[in-house]
Amino acid sequence: MTDKQRDVLLSIQDLHVWFELKRFGFGHAGYVKAVDGVTFDLHYGETIAIVGESGCGKTSLMKTILGLNKPTKGKVIFEDLDVGALRGEALRQYRAHIGYVQQDPFGALAPFMNVQRILEEPLIINGIKDPAERERRVRKVMEDVKLTPVDDFLHKFPHMLSGGQQQRVVIARAIILEPKLVVADEPVSMLDASVRVEILKLLRGLQEKYKLAVIYITHDLSTVRYFSERVFVMYAGNVVEKAPVNSIVHAPKHPYTAALMDATSDPDANNALQFRELPPGEPPSLVNPPSGCRFHPRCPKRIENLCEVEEPHDLQADDHLVACWLYK
Repeated sequence: MTDKQRDVLLSIQDLHVWFELKRFGFGHAGYVKAVDGVTFDLHYGETIAIVGESGCGKTSLMKTILGLNKPTKGKVIFEDLDVGALRGEALRQYRAHIGYVQQDPFGALAPFMNVQRILEEPLIINGIKDPAERERRVRKVMEDVKLTPVDDFLHKFPHMLSGGQQQRVVIARAIILEPKLVVADEPVSMLDASVRVEILKLLRGLQEKYKLAVIYITHDLSTVRYFSERVFVMYAGNVVEKAPVNSIVHAPKHPYTAALMDATSDPDANNALQFRELPPGEPPSLVNPPSGCRFHPRCPKRIENLCEVEEPHDLQADDHLVACWLYK
């Protein structure tokens, strides 16, 4: 990495995102603590994965990074900008630096626009008035995502494309403004298994070609090893483990991460007998999360009179940071 790539592009600082609940006729009824004290840095040109079960807070975290949610407490700092304080034109300019790849490609594309119009839209919004320049950039980005021959796709509408082709259009739209950061929200979960590897390889190739920083959000640990440099595991609004991808795949430290890895499907038939389910129980309510470690009601390794009382902070375990008292 260059010196600039080692610098921090995005800094998440003790971020809390709470949503107020209102009981009809009775006013305030508490908060949904979707993100509750998350801290990490993302460097220029780096790819990270945020992993966790549905409802763990990863989508709320993503929307806050995109400027769609406002922090309840803490900050999102992009270069030297406090994202939570941006309004109007400043917020629009910030979002021009962020590409967003949605989970459902068909739902993400306007059905009444053809591919050329879909890809021109962000250019028009961001003040590129020359039609020739817009067409040049549209053709270039279509070649980047391998929608070729370009003339065969320019005038097609989303319903005329396969799921993989639709997702290539979504990716093209995300990078056409040459962003510094791409947020990919479960970008392959709606695609056929045969197409998933192609799309992940495409994203990885674009990331390397344009030195993009990427936040890859997923519930599927089986794909992160092919795409990410570091992995952050979320549970009930907290990040419980941070580690390089190879370390977390081969030697997870937090009991929840280990359970996720055990429950991850593996195509090797020799591993079939080793498959184990997650510990019994459900993720806790984000309205009334348990005291202490939020995983302790399901944890097979909990320490009595500690885990249920005191919330763990990040502890060093080899090259991992683990929110678990086992590493005190």
